Amino acid sequence: MRPPGTTAIALGFPLWALLMAAAGYRFADTFAAGASLIVPFLIAIMFGMGLTLRMADFKRAVSRWPVVILGLVLQYGLMPLAAVAIAALLGLSRDLTLGLVLVGSVAGGTASNVITFLAGGDVALSITLTSISTLVAVGATPCLTWALVGTQIGVPVVSMLVSIAKIVVAPVAIGMAVNHWIGARWPERDNWCALFSAAAIGSVIAIIVALNAGDIARLGPQVLLAVVAHNAIGLAAGFGLAWLVSRDAIVARTLAIEVGMQNSGLAVALAQQYFGPVAALPGAIFSVWHNVSGAALAGVCRGLDRLRAVERPSA
Repeated sequence: MRPPGTTAIALGFPLWALLMAAAGYRFADTFAAGASLIVPFLIAIMFGMGLTLRMADFKRAVSRWPVVILGLVLQYGLMPLAAVAIAALLGLSRDLTLGLVLVGSVAGGTASNVITFLAGGDVALSITLTSISTLVAVGATPCLTWALVGTQIGVPVVSMLVSIAKIVVAPVAIGMAVNHWIGARWPERDNWCALFSAAAIGSVIAIIVALNAGDIARLGPQVLLAVVAHNAIGLAAGFGLAWLVSRDAIVARTLAIEVGMQNSGLAVALAQQYFGPVAALPGAIFSVWHNVSGAALAGVCRGLDRLRAVERPSA
C-alpha cells in the first residue's frame, strides 16, 4: 500500500482540519475525553519529523543565523506589540488584552514544526527556532507582560524546559537516530510521516476544540477578529521579511509559520493561573485558529510547488 504524496496530503489538510474542528465542537464530550492524548500525539509527531531529518539539516539551519535572529525579533518584538495594538483598536477589556498579549509573548508552538513539514518548509530551521524561542521565553514572556500591561507573572521555567525536551528534542533525536539506521531502506517514509502527522494534528485540533467548546460558544466577534488579525500579522510579516532577508521561498514560509503559530497552550495555562478564564479565551481560540490557518497556508504552499513543478519542464 502506497501513501499519498506529501503535496496531496498538504492540499487536503485544510479541509481535514476544519472537519476535525467541527467534529470536536459537535461531539465535545467524546473528544474532550482524549485530553490526555495531546502530549503523546505531539511526541509521536515529532518522532516522525525526526525520521525525515539528518544532522546536516540542523547545521544548515544554524548557518542561517540572520534568519534565526529575525525570527526571534518578530516573535518577541512584533507579536507582543501587535497584540497591544489590536486590543486597543478593538477596545478589548483588560482581561482579554492580557490574554492576547500573553499569546503574543510566548514562544512558537510545536505544531509549527508539523505545519512546516506539511508546507514543504525547512523543518530543521523550524525546530531550531522553536527550541531557541522557548529558551528565550523564560525571561521574555514575564518581562514583556510586565512592560506592556503592567502585570507581573511567574513563568514555570523548569516545566517549560522539561516540556520542550520531552515533546520536541528527545523524540526528534530518537527519530533521527532511527533514520540514520534505516538509511535508504524505506524510501516512502516522508509520505507516511506526513500522513500520520496530518491525522494526528487533526485529532489534536478536535480535542482542543472540544475542551474549549463552552468558551467558543460564548465567543464574541471581537475576540475572534483579534485572534485572526494577530495570527495574520505574524504569518504575513514572517513571510515578507524572511523573503527580503533570504530571497528563499522555503525559508520565508518556514518563518511565516514559526512566527504566526504561537505556544498558545502555555498562554492559556498562564492566563488561567494568574488572570482567570476570560483572559484564557484568546489563547484557547488561537489554539484552534492557528492550526486551521497554518493548514491552509501549507495547502497553498504545496499547491504553488505543484504548479511550478508542472511549468518547469515546459520552460
